[in-house]
Amino acid sequence: MIVADAPDPRVLEAARRGDEDAFRALFEPRRHELHAHCYRMLGSLHDAEDALQETMLRAWRGLAGFEAGRPLRPWLYRIATNASLDLIAKRQTRVVRLDGAQPSKSTDGPGRPLVESVWIEPYPDEHLGIEDGYAAPESRYEQRESVELAFIAALQQLPARQRAVLILREVLGFSAREVAQSLGTTAASVNSALQRARKTLDDALPDSSQQQTLRSLGDAKLRGLVERYVAAWESRDVDLMVAVLAEDVSFAMPPFPHWWSGRESVIDFIVSTGRPPLRHVRTRASGQPAVGWYMRRAGGVYLPTSIEVLALEGERVKEIIAFASPALFSHFGLSTSLSEAPR
Repeated sequence: MIVADAPDPRVLEAARRGDEDAFRALFEPRRHELHAHCYRMLGSLHDAEDALQETMLRAWRGLAGFEAGRPLRPWLYRIATNASLDLIAKRQTRVVRLDGAQPSKSTDGPGRPLVESVWIEPYPDEHLGIEDGYAAPESRYEQRESVELAFIAALQQLPARQRAVLILREVLGFSAREVAQSLGTTAASVNSALQRARKTLDDALPDSSQQQTLRSLGDAKLRGLVERYVAAWESRDVDLMVAVLAEDVSFAMPPFPHWWSGRESVIDFIVSTGRPPLRHVRTRASGQPAVGWYMRRAGGVYLPTSIEVLALEGERVKEIIAFASPALFSHFGLSTSLSEAPR
């Protein structure tokens, strides 16, 4: 929930005197929304955490310059935006697939894993308190919509300041004047940047967001679809895979560079991996249905292998991105091992 009120003058004054508890009282109610903002800017949980820590440090040091009686939210977002812009200047652009990479053959295998810092990471929206609906009446995109993988990937295509403008205006609902103050520019420049950013996003995004698709399906159909998907993967049942996957489905496995396009190619690759002993936990990631997969290792323990995030089209799976990074599981509140099938 967004907290927009001006801070209690007594708490603010205590924080200025160095009271850490008072500073936490100011900052903590806004932690999750600021973390989500940094994630949208950077496309990475780890980078978002770095930007959030830098935001806290800059806010702590800058309290003396904060004008009492004014709302704290715009001030904190200005700090978080500029901390994120500073990181963007130092780090690679994040992607879900390597630019220019062609689909692989099913016989190619996943390839050698690349440095993980090039990959977009999924966002634990439910675990971190992302809510349904819009952040503000002036927003164009819903909160969950704005952490969908397609949206985050499209944002990363924008120049950094255009990205900041679009997020602040269209996701968070700040005015052009407030954004101009945050970025040290003019409202006219903000509006110009926004028009260019909108054009890029409109060209990059699918016609329907996943939130629209999920609402059209409803909970019962969605649950059934995910159950059939899981059953197909666990059994390697080709007929069930055909029934659950869209004809033009794609499958990627960051940090591995290879990816597959088309139902036949995806099924051939999955079947070629054999039938490993698997367990799963259903979850959500980036506002989308997801599955946390565990594979049996020595001693009968099932250890994390990947979090698969599904994008749907109608009642079929259109895209699968399997984030093969066991370290992600703790961010989603998922167990780091399973000894038996979860109930």
